[in-house]
Amino acid sequence: MTFADPTATDLEQSRTRILEVAEKHFRRIGYHKTSVADIAAELGMSRANIYRFFPSRTAINSSVCGLVVKEVAEIALAIARSDAPASKRLADLLAAIHRHSTRRLAEDRPMHQLLVAAMDGSWATINAHNEDILTILKALVREGLQTGEFKVDDADEAARGIITAFLPFFHPVLLEQRVHEGEATAVSVHAQISFIMKALGTSDRHAAAPSLKG
Repeated sequence: MTFADPTATDLEQSRTRILEVAEKHFRRIGYHKTSVADIAAELGMSRANIYRFFPSRTAINSSVCGLVVKEVAEIALAIARSDAPASKRLADLLAAIHRHSTRRLAEDRPMHQLLVAAMDGSWATINAHNEDILTILKALVREGLQTGEFKVDDADEAARGIITAFLPFFHPVLLEQRVHEGEATAVSVHAQISFIMKALGTSDRHAAAPSLKG
């Protein structure tokens, strides 16, 4: 019989607690105004102790970013695993990513700014998240090809094309620009999803309007 290493468990719990406190401060005053000393003070530990669990302030920022985008990935995966046709799941997935990004811009500005920094700095966590979303899209396109809903030559290439075409509707910088310019994003995102579906060769019989509410 084997037992979990209590030291490893304690370390993981401490890391989790540090990230919880960091995320709370980030949401309240922004990541750029939160210091390691702020996090340490709330936890009743020294700055040096924080660095036992995270090698740098950048590592804390990146890890909190990972928590933020994890929610998006979980939403996307849940939609991808539903029982709807592949074309419907793809449309709903894109709409959900846009909806979540728009809500974060409007209601959770500090985390929006964290993602802007992550994108600009090409942080490892955001790159890993983008790869996760791309993997989900590749699988959906392959399913659509198998069912005859999509008609493309290369599923992987098509998935990368979907990301590129939809980038203005979820990239934090591009999305913010559209909103500031007063664009009716709900109309635009619906039109862009329709464009993507047509590019995939989806017939009217398979086409399904995504839900833009929720």
